[in-house]
Amino acid sequence: MSVQYPTIDNPVNPYRDNVQGKANEPICVAGLLDRAKQILGPTYDGPAPDWTLESIYDRLESNAPRIAIIGGSADHPAHIMDFQTSARAAVRIWQNGGVPFYFSTPVMCDGTAQSNQGMSYSLQSRNAVAQMVVNQIEAHSYHGAFVIQGCDKQPLGVVSALAHVDRIRRLRGEAPFFATFAPAHVLKGETIPPDLYEELEEVAKRAEDQGATDIAYDLRDTMSYILQCSSNTAFQGVLERARERGIITKAEHKDYEKRLAVATCDGKGGVCAFNGTGNSSRHLVAGFGLVHPALELLTEPPSQEAVNQALDSLATMINDPMFGVSNIMAANIRNAIRIHSASGGSTNLMMHMVAAMLYGGYKFSLWDINRIHHEHPVPDLFDYSLTEGRDIFVLAMQCCNGKIRGMETLFHELLENGVPMDLDAPTVTGTTWRERLANQERLSAKHADNPIILSTPRRPFSGVDVLTGNFFESAVVKISGMPTSQLDEFDKKVAFVLYYENEDDANRRLLDLGLLEKLKRERCFNHQSLLAVLRHNAPDRYDEWEGLDYDSLFDRLVENNVLKVAVVISGQGPIAFGMPEMFTPMQHINANRKLKRLVTVISDGRYSGVTYGAAIGHMTPEALQGGGILYLKTGDLLYLDLRGRQIQFLDEVAFQRGDLRFEFDSVRASRQELADQRLARIRQRQRLVAAGNRLYAHTDAAHGVVPLAVAEEAELDYQTDIILPKNNRVTQ
Repeated sequence: MSVQYPTIDNPVNPYRDNVQGKANEPICVAGLLDRAKQILGPTYDGPAPDWTLESIYDRLESNAPRIAIIGGSADHPAHIMDFQTSARAAVRIWQNGGVPFYFSTPVMCDGTAQSNQGMSYSLQSRNAVAQMVVNQIEAHSYHGAFVIQGCDKQPLGVVSALAHVDRIRRLRGEAPFFATFAPAHVLKGETIPPDLYEELEEVAKRAEDQGATDIAYDLRDTMSYILQCSSNTAFQGVLERARERGIITKAEHKDYEKRLAVATCDGKGGVCAFNGTGNSSRHLVAGFGLVHPALELLTEPPSQEAVNQALDSLATMINDPMFGVSNIMAANIRNAIRIHSASGGSTNLMMHMVAAMLYGGYKFSLWDINRIHHEHPVPDLFDYSLTEGRDIFVLAMQCCNGKIRGMETLFHELLENGVPMDLDAPTVTGTTWRERLANQERLSAKHADNPIILSTPRRPFSGVDVLTGNFFESAVVKISGMPTSQLDEFDKKVAFVLYYENEDDANRRLLDLGLLEKLKRERCFNHQSLLAVLRHNAPDRYDEWEGLDYDSLFDRLVENNVLKVAVVISGQGPIAFGMPEMFTPMQHINANRKLKRLVTVISDGRYSGVTYGAAIGHMTPEALQGGGILYLKTGDLLYLDLRGRQIQFLDEVAFQRGDLRFEFDSVRASRQELADQRLARIRQRQRLVAAGNRLYAHTDAAHGVVPLAVAEEAELDYQTDIILPKNNRVTQ
C-alpha cells in the first residue's frame, strides 16, 4: 500500500505560472518513469503504469510535491547502481502522488585523485556540488529530494546544498525543503586470490633468504588486510623496495599490481569497506537524522521495500518546518558529533560538519565541535579492524542479518554509557530518536557476534581533537586512532622539524630510504639539541649516551626511537593549493620502517590514513596567509603535548639549558625574508591549479572552507533557533 503525499503549501506554484515549463517538464517525468519501468522489468512492484503527459501536467498544476532524485556520476564506484535505486525511487514517488525528477552530480573519487593534480580540486568539489545542487533545485523549483548518497565530498556537499535551500525557502516564506538520504551500499573488501597469495608469500621468503627481513615483515603485514582501493598504494611501497633490492623484477612488480587491482572491487560497486570519509559520512548523515534506518547500512543496492519505507515517511514531513533539512540537521548536531566521535570518524568531516551548519544558516566553527566533543566524555565504542573481520561491510551484514540496528544501536550504547544525546531531535522517519529507540528489539550491541559497535568502551575517549599552540591557531589530530602505548611514544616529547615547502618536495625526499643517513651526514639537527632531546625524551639513557660523538648519538636515538621528527609540509592550504590530502607522503613514511616510528606529520593540508606517529592537519592560518607554519625550518624544535591538545615552538637555546620555554614571536621577525621567498614560490606553484577552481574568498579550515558570503549570512544559533516537538525549543 502506498501513502498519499499532501500538496505543497506554497503561495506560488512556479509550474502553474510558467508557460515554458508546462511544455518542458511532463516529457522529463514520463521519460524517467518509462525508463524506470524498463530497468525494473519483472521486479517492478506496483499497479499498471498510469502516467500520461496529461496526468503529469495535472499533478504539476496542483502543486503536488516535485521530488528530485539526486544521484552521482557512474565514474565513482559508489554510484554504479544508481540507475536501479533511482528507478525504484521514481516509481514510488509517483505511486505516492508526487512528481519524480532525476539529476546527478559529478562525484570526484579521492582514491582516483590521489597522487595527481586532482587532489587540489577535491575539497573544492564539495562546494561545487553544493552550488550545482542549489542551482538545479532553485531553477526547477523542486520541493524535496531523495538523495543517493555516495562517497568523499558528495554527501556533505549535498547536505550543505539542501540545508541552504531550506534556509532560503524559509526566508522567502515558502514551504520548507524536505529530503531523505539513501547511502550507497558497502562495497565488500575482497581477499587476495590464493595463487597470488602463494606467490607473494614466496617473495616474502625470498626476502628473508636475502636478509631483507623488513621487506618480508611489511609484505606479510600488508597481505593480512582485506583488499580495498588503497591496497595498491600499500603494496606499491613494499614491492618497490623489493624491486630495488633485486628480490623481484620490474615485470613481477607490475604483474602483482595488476592482479591485486582487478581482484579488489566487486562489480556492483559501493562505498569502500574501510572506515574512511565515505563510511564516516554515512554514519554522520545518519547521526544528523537524515537517513531512514531501512537504507542506512546495506550490503547491496536497496530493495523496493526499503526505498518505499524511506519515501513513505516523507508524507508526514511535507510542509512541516520541523522536518526541513536545516532544522533536522541543526537539531541533531550534538548527536552527529558524538556519533562521529564514538565511531572513529574521518578527520575530513571536521570541516564538512562546520560547512553544512554554515550553509544551513547557523553560526558554527571548529571550536563549537571541540566544545561539544569535550563537554562530556565520548567513549570509543567502535572496534573496527581490516584484519580481524570487522570492516564496515561486516557491520552492514550484522544490520542486514537482524543482529543490530546500525546508528540506532550506537545511539543506544552512547546513552547506556552516560553520554547525553538529544532524544527529541526530529529525524526523516517522521519521528524523533526517542520514538525510534522505544522499540528495543535488536537495539543492543550485545546481539552481534564479533561486534564492531560495542557496549563496553575500548577506552574512555574518542574522536578528533583540536590542537592549538604558539605558532598557529588551530589544527586537528585523531589521537584516538593511536593505541595508548603508541601515543605514549610521542606525547610530551620534543621533535625536530623536517621542513618541506610543499607536497611535491616532500614526496621526492621522503621516498629516499637513506633519508635518515642524509640527515645525519648533513648535520641537519644541532648536536647540543640532540643531547637536549635525549635528556627530555629518554632521561634514563642520558648519562649512558651523553659522551657519544654526533654520528653515534644520532644512531642510538634512531635505533631506540628516542629521536622524534615533525615532518612539516606547508603550502598546501585551501587558498594555496586546494588543501589536498597528504596521503602519498604518509605512505612514503610508512614504507620506511625506521622513519615511520619517529615521525609526526604536520600540514596545513588535509590527510587521509595514518602514520605510526600522529597525523596533524588543517593547520590555520595556512602558510599563504602568513601562518606560523610558513616560518618553520628544518632543525627547529617542537613540543608535542598531544593529550594536552597543544604543540609549542621551543626556544632552542633555553631547551639546551634544560628549560621548556615556548616563544615564537621573535622567529617571525628574524625570518621574514625567508617567509617572503617562500610566499613567492607558493604563489607561483598556485598557478598549477585552474584559476576558476581556486578557493579564493573562502573561510579557513576552522570555519569550514565555505564562500565568505555563506559564512557572513550564517546568523542563527543552533542551540535556540531550532524547532523540536511539543515546543521544546522554538525560536524561529
